[in-house]
Parts: sequence; C-alpha cells; structure tokens
Amino acid sequence: MGTRILSHRNQMLTFPRQDYNIRILVAEDRPNTADLLRRALETEGHSVLLAYDGDRALKLGMAADMDVILLDVMLPRLDGLSVLRRLREARLHTPVIIVSARDAGPDIVQGLDSGADDYLTKPFELNILLARVRAVARRAPAPQPADLAFGDLRLNPGTYQLRRGDRTASLTRTEYALLETLIRRAGMVVPREVLIEEGWGMESDVSDANLYFFVRSLRSKITQPGETELLHTVRGVGYSIRSESC
Repeated sequence: MGTRILSHRNQMLTFPRQDYNIRILVAEDRPNTADLLRRALETEGHSVLLAYDGDRALKLGMAADMDVILLDVMLPRLDGLSVLRRLREARLHTPVIIVSARDAGPDIVQGLDSGADDYLTKPFELNILLARVRAVARRAPAPQPADLAFGDLRLNPGTYQLRRGDRTASLTRTEYALLETLIRRAGMVVPREVLIEEGWGMESDVSDANLYFFVRSLRSKITQPGETELLHTVRGVGYSIRSESC
C-alpha cells in the first residue's frame, strides 16, 4: 500500500486561489502522489514542475528559476539528501521543504543539517503543506545595509552566513530568520511562539519539536568546542542570545 498523503477531508482539493504565483519544483517518485501535489498547487494558482528521480530534480533545481522545492528523500538514481547537498554546494539558496515518511528525530536533523528550510512528514494534510509553501516562499530576508552582530558573532544578510572569529557557517533561510530575530532582541528572551511566527509564518502548523530541531542545528553552527555559548534555552519560555548563562 502506498503512503497516505492527506486526510479524507482534503480529498476534494477545494483551496482558495491566491493572488500571487509561486514557482514550485516537486521531486517525488510516485506519479500518483506527484500528480496530486501538482493539482493541489495549481489549484492555488502556482506553477509546478515535476521530477520523478533525483537526477532530474538536480538538473531542474540548478537550471530552473524556482521559488520553492518540495523534495522527497527516497528518490531513484540520486537520493533527495544528495540533491539538496549539491544544490547548497552550488550556493543555490532556493527554499527546500523535505517531504518524507521518515519521521524519526535523527532523520529530521540530517535533513536540516543538509540544508533544508523545512521538514514535513508523511502523511500530512494538504492545507498544511500549502501553508508551509507560502511561508518559505515569502520569508526571504530583506537585504540589510550591514551585517547584524552580537559580540564576535556576525550575520550576513546577503549570503545567509554567520561568522564567528575566523570561521563561517552557511544557514538555511529558516535558520537565518530565527537567528536574525534573536540577534535583534539580544539579551531578551524570545518566546517560542514569536520564533515560530518569524521562522514559518502565522498560518503554519509548526510544533515546538520542529523549532527545537532548528535551534539545535543553529546552536551547533554558532558555538564550537571551546567557544562561549551564546544561544541559551529558557525552559518553558523560549530562547535568548546572550553571552552569560541564563
């Protein structure tokens, strides 16, 4: 039996059309699932390209001017994580949402560490996927006149890179949005709800677990062994950028 993608109440694909067009690459090896996603996205007024294997997904991701990529992990010829890593190595910052039946914590962490902007596990409801697509498509940070900085930590808005001392690390768009919010409120505790809204948008259905995985990935890029911890957890409330312990 194939993977169930959506709940019964979404089967009619009756979604309101939007007044803007998002160009989306759907990389999914199951033709029925790919066609379902295509029809749902086109119902919202978006443009869709399909790729049934990793080789084609990589070629389209490199060549086509896409706003969002929906990427399955289990693709033939070239798996989804390899596609994602090669896109990021080529310095392509197209937002990528991994859509996978793999829902274990290590799988999600691996996907985020490979450069994904979001991770949605199957089965899911189509209205949730559509909200996630809208969120990642619109949250690209606006160019800033200068880097954001806190202590020896600098955040470059043009390259989505953080610099600390002599080392640099590339961020996903979601990681960038979270870190920008934290730096702009340095010294303050930023509630989880605020970070979720800044990272994913008000319409998204993102859990504290999703936020936790992104913060864990972000923390590993901010602080290496021997460096002062800057990203702190305030239990039951949220997170804070500060040089001293909470």
